[in-house]
Amino acid sequence: MTVETHPHRAPIPKGRWLYDARVRSVLYQTLLVVILVAVGWYLISNLLVNLERQNIATGYGFLDREAGFEISESLISYGAADSYGRAFIVGLLNTFQVAILGIVLATILGTLVGIMRLSSNWLLAKVSAVYVEIMRNIPLLLQLFIWYAIITVSMPSPRAALQPFTGLVLSNRGIQMAVPAADPIHPWMWAGLLIGIGLAIGIKIWAKRRQDATGQPFPVALTAAGVIIGLPLAIWVLGGAPTEMSIPELQGFNFRGGRTISPEFAAVLFGLTFYTAAFIAEIVRAGILAVSYGQTEAAAALGLRSNMIMRLVVLPQALRIIIPPTTSQYLNLAKNSSLAVAVGYPDLVSVGNTTLNQTGQAIEAISIFMAVYLSISLSISAFMNWYNKHIALVER
Repeated sequence: MTVETHPHRAPIPKGRWLYDARVRSVLYQTLLVVILVAVGWYLISNLLVNLERQNIATGYGFLDREAGFEISESLISYGAADSYGRAFIVGLLNTFQVAILGIVLATILGTLVGIMRLSSNWLLAKVSAVYVEIMRNIPLLLQLFIWYAIITVSMPSPRAALQPFTGLVLSNRGIQMAVPAADPIHPWMWAGLLIGIGLAIGIKIWAKRRQDATGQPFPVALTAAGVIIGLPLAIWVLGGAPTEMSIPELQGFNFRGGRTISPEFAAVLFGLTFYTAAFIAEIVRAGILAVSYGQTEAAAALGLRSNMIMRLVVLPQALRIIIPPTTSQYLNLAKNSSLAVAVGYPDLVSVGNTTLNQTGQAIEAISIFMAVYLSISLSISAFMNWYNKHIALVER
């Protein structure tokens, strides 16, 4: 009888399989899974028994029932007669809206502040440093209250509203601005914009392959900008070039018409943007400092100006360093958007809390919160990991 051997391990005598590390590893992991399943089964069964004892219904059937409450802001049509499920969708879209805008604005502001902190201009560098130290050391919840108070208390009433120029009104009811009046051509323009973005991505991929094959560069930026802007513009011209504007006008105690940014939305957006931008600024500053100064000296020796050195040499290298910590800040911003409930902005948590109070479906409402925020976090992580891998240096 022969015994199976491993080049780096001593042969295991027959019948002594328990001494094999691989067998023990599988055994322990199987045992751990069994324990976790048993504990989960016990907790869930205990929960269901207690809920039944208190005559509390379980399940997600309540999502089809009439909600019976209004939501102050909605990106889609919604009324009190709609279902709880539609109310959750309204809250989810509001959360997406503030999180996406916050990420974009915080990235732009944080990058500018991070670069300004390294400026040779003493005033710019000090102002940026003060901004970072103040914003990142004040709790976000307190900042939300401050922004909300600034808008609702310090701003004038609608009758005494500030109008820096025609079409923009600032009051304690929020920010009202003129927007193009609704027209049937607008959905086609949005479709043209999406098609233009797709074409721009295709042009970039084609240009890279062309340059790799022939060494000849292609003006991707100008071409992409022309496609993205030109296609919706061409649709607008072909659709009759409608120019009618919806301008906010004071009617009664409030403004009608135009687009209104509520104090709640503005407070949440400003708070998330300025708070997160302070952390991103420090990440950008650290990333720039991590790039060898020899790169700057070499670029200067080639005759590049300081702005071109920063844009073409330093920032592209720093970008590869700062993506992982910046991803963490994006995740924090998305999760911190749940604090919007503190100032009354109807995000997912706010709508969910109202639903929970009316239906008593606490377990189901909390599970929806967890599933949504987990999905958002995983989506952001997956996208940033893809982007990080896309721009990483390929070493031979």
